Amino acid sequence: MEKSLNCTGKTVEEAIEEGLKQLGVSKEEVEIEILEEGKARRIGKSVPAEVKLTVKEKEVPSSSESSSSDGARAVAFLQGLFQQLGEEVEPVLESEDEKIIINLQAESSKGIIGRRGEMIDAMQTLAGAVANTGRKNYKRVVVDFENYREHREETLQRVAEKFAAKAVRLGKKVRLEPMNPYERRIVHAALMNNPDVTTHSEGNEPARFVVITPKNIRYDKNRHGGRDNRGDRGGNNRYNNRDRNGSKPYPKRPLPKEETPQSSGTSLNRNSSYQRFFGSYLGNSRDEENNEE
Repeated sequence: MEKSLNCTGKTVEEAIEEGLKQLGVSKEEVEIEILEEGKARRIGKSVPAEVKLTVKEKEVPSSSESSSSDGARAVAFLQGLFQQLGEEVEPVLESEDEKIIINLQAESSKGIIGRRGEMIDAMQTLAGAVANTGRKNYKRVVVDFENYREHREETLQRVAEKFAAKAVRLGKKVRLEPMNPYERRIVHAALMNNPDVTTHSEGNEPARFVVITPKNIRYDKNRHGGRDNRGDRGGNNRYNNRDRNGSKPYPKRPLPKEETPQSSGTSLNRNSSYQRFFGSYLGNSRDEENNEE
């Protein structure tokens, strides 16, 4: 909806300045229409100048223009994604200097954040893939909703300090729940200057987790073999091949190899609207490979 204002002054310039002051905008942001140029008379009543100022509407970049901006392309992708999901959410590009920051605006957080941030993290990953398509140097993309990222970072820092204290108190390694790379970096950074512990990551994505190791870690006698389990010096311990009841020990079976997590049954049909939507942003690389063969 256009916002306009009529202003008067002794001259056209004075009328324009008064209108800009009332609207709180610059001269480049308005359209100026001169209604009366004004007349100064020595005899009789002077006629004041009158102008009409109309604030210009901000142009929304088209699909062709958005390709020149990585952030705008990511915003356009999220808009289409929310339309597919049937969610009334408006992504707004806040900044794209050092990193691209997109803030989501909605009346409710339902369907946006998800349990422990799974939904908003997935949106951030997809938006990052779209924004960095064709780029040589990766640019970080942050998708946020009502300062969720800031609150989550504070929570992770408290959790890191709490479990670090627990590891030192028990003298044992402490394993945290699986996290995405962004959250693992927060934990590592929170404990980087802690003189009592060290941190590292273990496991495979998406179940990769942080391990906190105390520097006063204790030697577990029962785990590594105590006096009763070492046997005699000649290695003829009668319990090497049989347990205390005389029966043969239960054979150890090799653990199954780690497999890639299978689909949960929500895979997209190649001819569905979802497939065409994602392909338009991320490219149909698989189809291109098949054509090359």
